[in-house]
Amino acid sequence: MTGEGGADPVTDVPGRRPGCRIAVAAVPRASRTSVEGIRAGAVRVRLAAPPVEGAANETLRRFLADRLGVTVADVVIARGQSGRRKLVDVAGIDAAGARRLLGIE
Repeated sequence: MTGEGGADPVTDVPGRRPGCRIAVAAVPRASRTSVEGIRAGAVRVRLAAPPVEGAANETLRRFLADRLGVTVADVVIARGQSGRRKLVDVAGIDAAGARRLLGIE
């Protein structure tokens, strides 16, 4: 599936089986943590945490681990630790499975 902007926000990571990379547009300080859909080529995730001292990043990691059925250690923010646009690597699940569990098929 492709979102606005044409790029698929969830792709398999070559050489890691299974593993995927998720482009995330984080929205901190939301009333609750949830997946909002795909916007501008990224999975938009609302986070019930402020972007202070890594709280939003940790909330994102825990949320994705829970939704995708992997451990928190399997979820790594590869790029964008201090910004709203992030690339997140997830071990233990392929792109198709991640899309299904995130509800963005």
